Amino acid sequence: MSAPEAKPRGLLAWVWTAYLRHHLGLMLLAMFFMAIEGGMFGALSYMMKPMFDKVFIAGDTNALKWVGLAVLGIFALRAFSSITQNVLMSRLSQQTVGQIRTDLVAHLMTLDGSFHQANPPGNLIQRIEGDVEAVNRLWRTVITSAGRDLVALVALFGVALSVDWRWTAVALVGTPLLVAPAIFVQKFVRRNARSARVIAARLSTRVDEVFHGIIPIKLNRIEDYQTDRYRDLTQDRVRTEVRSALGESSIPGLIDLMSGFGFLGVLYFGGQEIIAGEKTVGDFMAFFTAIGLAFEPLRRLGAVSGVWQVAAAGIERIRDLLETRPTITSPAKPKAAPKDVPGIVLNDVRYNIGDVEILRGASFTAEAGKTTALVGASGAGKSTVFNLLTRLADPQTGEIAIGGTAVRDMALPDLRGLFSVVSQEASLFDETLRDNILLGRTDVTDADLDPVLQAAHVADFLPRLPAGLDSPAGPRGTNLSGGQRQRVAIARALLRNTPVLLLDEATSALDAQSEAKVQDALDKLAKGRTTLVIAHRLSTVRHADKIVVMDQGRVVDQGTHDELIARGGIYANLHKLQIS
Repeated sequence: MSAPEAKPRGLLAWVWTAYLRHHLGLMLLAMFFMAIEGGMFGALSYMMKPMFDKVFIAGDTNALKWVGLAVLGIFALRAFSSITQNVLMSRLSQQTVGQIRTDLVAHLMTLDGSFHQANPPGNLIQRIEGDVEAVNRLWRTVITSAGRDLVALVALFGVALSVDWRWTAVALVGTPLLVAPAIFVQKFVRRNARSARVIAARLSTRVDEVFHGIIPIKLNRIEDYQTDRYRDLTQDRVRTEVRSALGESSIPGLIDLMSGFGFLGVLYFGGQEIIAGEKTVGDFMAFFTAIGLAFEPLRRLGAVSGVWQVAAAGIERIRDLLETRPTITSPAKPKAAPKDVPGIVLNDVRYNIGDVEILRGASFTAEAGKTTALVGASGAGKSTVFNLLTRLADPQTGEIAIGGTAVRDMALPDLRGLFSVVSQEASLFDETLRDNILLGRTDVTDADLDPVLQAAHVADFLPRLPAGLDSPAGPRGTNLSGGQRQRVAIARALLRNTPVLLLDEATSALDAQSEAKVQDALDKLAKGRTTLVIAHRLSTVRHADKIVVMDQGRVVDQGTHDELIARGGIYANLHKLQIS
């Protein structure tokens, strides 16, 4: 999903309402210490007048003591307030950013499969990491500028005005010249920041695909090709980031230029008054110090504009993502899910993706407590049936019912709680085997787990693992063989103990020895459950209670193995091809 057009209005209000207001107390405390730190700039510049007039020029030794102690106290108070506000701001920014990231991850898991098909993982990772990091920078810059730099400017210009308002006006004579360039620079930075975020997402996607596809990359010898693609994207990002940095630094640079003209004017007019005896050296040093110290917080405040434009691009993308709503949701008044082992009915189900028809009026019944196999060529719509049963997608027309209740009428958690799924690619997480089987459950004892491990034949290979059940599975289960991953997935399904079992090519990628073990575990798992099996190898489903033959999105035949063989047709032809 590409970045939306700029929505500058309401961004700060959205950030405040959604996140910052929950930390108001911490933010006010941090700003209190920022204000103290900022006020010390004014106090320091004010001390220049007695330092020069009373100590350096008049030679007053008593003044030397109290001026020295006062300056020491200013620096000590500034150091304490600086440390305190930095710690508080770090806590505020990390808590806020952590909450945004948590909200994004939680929200992304609610979105439909179609969203995740359109938004690759690298893109979403960049949203969670890169975009949120830009927001983190905003908290620290904007709040710090508001709490410290604004107070510092007020204090410093207060001292400057107390010395001579005309000198102050001369020092700020170039300020109006900043307005037009600042407006142009803001638009320039926002545009480049948005482009940088999009390119960063593409880079993350490219890296994600490279690491996931490292084996085919090596086998096809396309390392240089992938490197070139990544290099091109990197160069695009460099150009965009450099342009963005140019824009961000332009306003502080313009402020420096304005400062130079201001100092020249003050030196000319102020120098004449000091030479004439109308002002003291202490007056000039207090003013000069105040204005000199003022330009640094002024530069930081000028930089806030650039930081805001960069952060706004990230905030727009975050808000856009959080406001994306799933299309598949639970009904307002859900019906209860069936409590017993249910039958499953598909009645004239039609499903298409765009203009491509996947299911064309598919109808069949899977009887309660029995095994129903779906067979047919690739693209016949078998896996789509599983997605529709679990409401990972919804059909355009037709009805799907489980235990007499339409799947659309059940709450999504209740519906998906009816199923255990074992697929060809066992989905394991980079956690221990125990974690992969329990999936967050805390009510399972070792005594409960032992029969599950035995039935799934996981216990057979545990002694060969370094830490047994607490051994890491590795990324996507890479520390285990294919057969071992399948058995872990079966153990997970056994522990869930759901009334419906979905098996999607669960043994197709295994060797004969592993297949025998996995098939035995699957047979145990299927007992007493309504089981739907997808299989290309017909030998694995010949004993199913019913075989449903699908072709190009339609159910073209159904019956037992013997009945289908006797009738001839697609199933008999497939069987003949596989045994020949």
